[in-house]
Amino acid sequence: MAEKELAELLHQVSRRLRHGYVRRLVPLGLSPSQARALRVLADADPERPLRMVHLAEELRIVPRSLTPVVDALEEAGLVRRQVDPGNRRSTLVVITPEGRAAAGWAREARRQAGEELFAVLSEEQREQLGELLSVVDGQFR
Repeated sequence: MAEKELAELLHQVSRRLRHGYVRRLVPLGLSPSQARALRVLADADPERPLRMVHLAEELRIVPRSLTPVVDALEEAGLVRRQVDPGNRRSTLVVITPEGRAAAGWAREARRQAGEELFAVLSEEQREQLGELLSVVDGQFR
């Protein structure tokens, strides 16, 4: 198989996974970018809320792209902004209990999308695919 074919196949499978994930997020009222932000916030130390700028860094986006994501999450009651007591010019993003629950539902949606997509593979094939993808990904760490 040519490298280009492998790259195209991986891209196509990734798109199918994303579509399955989005389909499951719609009933939750979340976009993939909102779900990613919730995941990062849910995984952060609850004693140290993330500043907007640090959340943007974690998501690998520019801070101005984060603003509409946080606006939508705040409007839905999933996060709240608060002034950083250590630097009054900075804004912290605090996940709410509802946001933590939504992050869990989004994780489950992602897991289900993966289960559906890879159901055609045996457990051994899934493990092998996971190992191969980990090797490829590992070269960038």
